[in-house]
Amino acid sequence: MFISPMLLATAPGPFSDPRYIFEPKIDGHRLIFSQQDGAVRLYTRHANDCTPQYPEIAGALFEHDIVLDGEVACADPASGVSDFEAIMSRFQAKRADKIARLSVTLPACFAVFDILRYKGEDLRRLPLIERKAILADIAFPNANIGVVPFVECAGEALFAQIKARGMEGVVGKRRDGVYETGRRSDSWRKLINWTHAEVYITGYKKAEFGWLAGIADDRGKIRPAGIIQLGVTPTDKKAFFGVVKPLITGEDREFIYINPQIRAKVKMRNWTKAGFLRNPVFMNFIF
Repeated sequence: MFISPMLLATAPGPFSDPRYIFEPKIDGHRLIFSQQDGAVRLYTRHANDCTPQYPEIAGALFEHDIVLDGEVACADPASGVSDFEAIMSRFQAKRADKIARLSVTLPACFAVFDILRYKGEDLRRLPLIERKAILADIAFPNANIGVVPFVECAGEALFAQIKARGMEGVVGKRRDGVYETGRRSDSWRKLINWTHAEVYITGYKKAEFGWLAGIADDRGKIRPAGIIQLGVTPTDKKAFFGVVKPLITGEDREFIYINPQIRAKVKMRNWTKAGFLRNPVFMNFIF
């Protein structure tokens, strides 16, 4: 049984509120775990069946049928912090032999933060704190499944700890909130621990919008660092295209290339292992 997950709104900044509980945000991808008539299926937030990708999770059998909501992730063995690129390598694996090998060398963990059905009962109309209490009393079938911890009230203190550890962020959730299936709700509010960088704009896409970003290496040479598509307002675009024409140096089928004289500040989730910006968001030009 697939249940479309409740989605998160964005908080403007760290906050503490006695009406909320606060959880660490796990850097993986959303997973709905459904056990029905003793058979387990795993789904992404878009209802894609990913059961074969995670045999160490799909092989777990609870005493009673159940539907759980959470995040599937891989932890960096050195730091214990979730590694997004690692879980993407698990998600994208298709061959059975590769999946079996990765389940041993790069095990996935299912971090559960909500329970939607249990013993044939729909729990979504219960207040969150009651669903959490039910979840806390359930025995989990193997070490690859665990419950996301939470704290009461102290969102700002938790965010400070998350930031110090280099983790993804914090989610604040209304204690009395029901589960709003398939909706983005202010009852669940995420706060991302953004990383910031200053980049050069080295070109732009010919078709849909996108600025090529570059950063200077140790020798002062500018290397590619990704494409900026988010956070750019119509005013920003107008300012850019008002000055870019004299800077054009060439083109190919996809891009117009420019002299890297325009600088910008961006925020992003983190740097990829290959040295690219992950999900960069434009903030402002640097003059």
